[in-house]
Amino acid sequence: MTKTKLAIRILASLILATSAAACAPMQANPGEEIGTEAENMDPVTPAPADLAEPFDERSMSVSQEAQVLDAYSHLDPDRVVPTDLLKKAVTYFAANKSRFANQTYMAVCDFTKHSKLKRFYIINLKTGAVTTYAVAHGKGSDSNNDGIATTFSNVSGSGASSLGYYRTDTTYSGKHGLSLRIDGLSTTNSKARSRAVVIHGASYSEPSYIKSNGRAGRSLGCFAVADSLKTEVVTRLKGGALLFAGQSGK
Repeated sequence: MTKTKLAIRILASLILATSAAACAPMQANPGEEIGTEAENMDPVTPAPADLAEPFDERSMSVSQEAQVLDAYSHLDPDRVVPTDLLKKAVTYFAANKSRFANQTYMAVCDFTKHSKLKRFYIINLKTGAVTTYAVAHGKGSDSNNDGIATTFSNVSGSGASSLGYYRTDTTYSGKHGLSLRIDGLSTTNSKARSRAVVIHGASYSEPSYIKSNGRAGRSLGCFAVADSLKTEVVTRLKGGALLFAGQSGK
């Protein structure tokens, strides 16, 4: 074989190898969702008709608010939930109580805290007991992947978490198994349904993953709890419960 033919054959082999690598499917990072929201979208259904009517943004007098807080003073006896976030959630719930079919549980998420911490709180409105969970935030909220969410967005394609009030809806089985649809009730999260922002399980929110990596992984804006705990979380919150995602101390 001449040197020219050998060079041509080597060049052709290199081109084929490069093309194959370029066409190979991207391998999933076990610590986060890959692709875009559209590529990872779970089945989307129409939002409930009553969402066309705005929810009341806590328009109550000081005395009315004091009465509400007194009525719910049995909640969180160990003071686990950030006080300012719990107050906002309770008063919002009271102002719109008839529109939340699930009146046994509500949830609060504190996105000020690091993702290695249990910052997702499910509160039993009857007994006052609180159960805590780790939860992932969106990769668009944490571009340097240090476990702290700094940016929030309601824009499709942002891959970010959104702050505000949500109401849970129906369950479904999607790419993450059992999942729970939620609807944004605030201007800051109104596109939750169209963005397919839901509550689902993920291996990157498991205690073992968090212990090994010092943080939870990242979703595309969904509230991703541990796979091993998703059934518990979804079962409690399904069917019209309030979920409030905020930042304590702000």
